Amino acid sequence: MLMKQPCPEQQFAYQTPYGSTLQDTGVQFSVFSRSATAMRLLLYNKVNDLEPSEIIEFDPIKDRRGDIWSMHVPGLAHGQLYHYQASGPWDPEHGHRFDATARLIDPYAQALAGTYLPSTDGIVRPPKCVVIEDTFDWEGDRHLRHDMSETVIYEMHVRGFTKSRTAKVKPAGSYLGVIEKIPYLKSLGITAVELMPVNEFPIRDPHGKKLERANYWGYDPMAFFSPHRGYAHSKEPGAQVNEFKQMVKALHAAGIEVILDVVFNHTCEGNEQGPTLSFKGLENQVYYILSEGQHYSNYSGCGNTLNGNHPVVREMIFHCLRHWVYNYHIDGFRFDLASILSRDTKGNLIPNPPMVEMIAEDPMLANTKVIAEAWDAAGAYQVGSFGNHRWAEWNGRYRDDVRGFWRGDGGTLGALATRLAGSSDLYEHAGRPPHCSINFITSHDGFTMNDLVTYKEKRNLANGEDGRDGDNHNISDNYGEEGPSRKKGVRTIRDRQVRNMLTTLLLSQGVPMLVSGDECRRTQKGNNNAYCQDNDISWFDWRLVEKNTDLIRFVKSLIEFRKAQPTVRRREFLTGRPVDGRMIPDVSWYSPAGTPLDWGQHELAMVAYIAAPSRADDPEGAGRDVVMMFNSTGQNRDFTLPEVERNMKWNLFVDTAAESPKDVYPQWDGPRPPSNRVVEVPCHSMKIYVNQIEPVAKISQPTVTEGR
Repeated sequence: MLMKQPCPEQQFAYQTPYGSTLQDTGVQFSVFSRSATAMRLLLYNKVNDLEPSEIIEFDPIKDRRGDIWSMHVPGLAHGQLYHYQASGPWDPEHGHRFDATARLIDPYAQALAGTYLPSTDGIVRPPKCVVIEDTFDWEGDRHLRHDMSETVIYEMHVRGFTKSRTAKVKPAGSYLGVIEKIPYLKSLGITAVELMPVNEFPIRDPHGKKLERANYWGYDPMAFFSPHRGYAHSKEPGAQVNEFKQMVKALHAAGIEVILDVVFNHTCEGNEQGPTLSFKGLENQVYYILSEGQHYSNYSGCGNTLNGNHPVVREMIFHCLRHWVYNYHIDGFRFDLASILSRDTKGNLIPNPPMVEMIAEDPMLANTKVIAEAWDAAGAYQVGSFGNHRWAEWNGRYRDDVRGFWRGDGGTLGALATRLAGSSDLYEHAGRPPHCSINFITSHDGFTMNDLVTYKEKRNLANGEDGRDGDNHNISDNYGEEGPSRKKGVRTIRDRQVRNMLTTLLLSQGVPMLVSGDECRRTQKGNNNAYCQDNDISWFDWRLVEKNTDLIRFVKSLIEFRKAQPTVRRREFLTGRPVDGRMIPDVSWYSPAGTPLDWGQHELAMVAYIAAPSRADDPEGAGRDVVMMFNSTGQNRDFTLPEVERNMKWNLFVDTAAESPKDVYPQWDGPRPPSNRVVEVPCHSMKIYVNQIEPVAKISQPTVTEGR
């Protein structure tokens, strides 16, 4: 008898119906254009060729079905370079901007090669599209599917992470460079990296010249389906596809998910004065939101706005998300200026926008994390009301309230308590759990954590905009001297404030997002809008890892505690009601005197008692009770442990006023509180105690004999 041999594992690939599709006998090219009167395919032999080696006309009868132009070209192979060219009406007053001379990037291109080429004839020559054959060996790699409530996000820039000489990485500033630093990422304990834009964006201007201001951040999309060629180590056309996948596979092997920052709100084509590179020359009035039929609505602040709720654009976005999830094994997305997805084809904000709902309900994205930056550049602010329970949000309220409390702003005590407890004011009413709140204090946009406690004012002159750019409302302080200081008193307060904010961030209910370098005091020298600084201002200085080992140890200990303790990462909101039969509320708030907190008082000091979760939420019984003491005043304060804690044994876990190694006890075995239960908490600091109660033994269940 012959035994059936197992088939080799098959990896599911997602094939879009448009773009260039490699087939056995050649390549199928398909592109959408409703109003074009003619379509051409331009083929090139080399990346730097100014002119195509061959131009092939689409037959308007044989090669057009509805609004789709589709043609099979035999004999072409992987690596073929191409553009489209479309003829049609030039009628800007009615939204048409066809230019029969323009070389157009395929909206579904899977890779681009080269850059803008110099022009002497007025014709813009953008990077060329590349035909891609997907033969990557994933070696069984799968999406990790970490539960959102257990996620710790690390926002980082692919190039900036290893571009500095201090990284000592040979493929510096590349996907492969990230791979070399994975041991560091793993050692921190983070569970996901959120990569700033990695889809294609311009490297040079449309005339082939160096950009006046470097496009470092990448929030200027050129081709949504393609990894950025500038982050590939190899310069071979299409090499970025393979190298990006290598990076994802290596991160997954280390237990780290990959979340992409995607920009479905505008493109690099700009407004009426911008170049025609792709969408404008194929179907301008479909791809963009126009006012009065001709002007570009600018809800993005970048010159134009993608028409995300038009059926054709919705389809493109869905194909793009599935492409990244299935062909690149991406675990989630953060949607830049996501409120634009809530605008209809005329730019009006609408309830239950189809784009937002469809992303949440798409069965092919069911296990994918979706995170919204729930505002846009035109005044929409939807934090707490963006989408359903599938959507998480960057919680801008969390950032502002935590900054304000630790700076000492009056009236922020209640706000801090609400943010610490998961922002139920924003999410509970809509039936959304605490992990819908992505908590952050800093992000790529604004001060770093170090600069937040070092500068009152931004220092953006290097950007070349006379200081007009960047937010003026930073909720920051310098604590006595602007910029770096040698004064011990100033440095002491700054050290405490950094630890205060990192502790608050990593032990709040919700999902914490740590910005790359905050764990080692990375500085941008006061620049709070380093979008154009492709230099040492933005790059990760790896010398800081050695210089600030104590702070890195502190952060690692907090992350490890968070991952081990369901007490600080609940799946449901705290209620103030007793947990199980212990008669201790899941959360209690006290004054420094140990009495119930008067929310009407203006003092910035309090105690938060968070009880271990019920056995329904913590079946292993691993949770510990946690007491957090906050003192944002300028005076040392005595805190009395409340009566509810009298019969428990406690150990110090965190003391943000202490010098290392006494600032954190990774084994939760620090000193016991004084016998009189009065704990001194120095000014601008916090202390955390963890109880010693052993996990409650599982209750044995009676044996049930089933009837026969």
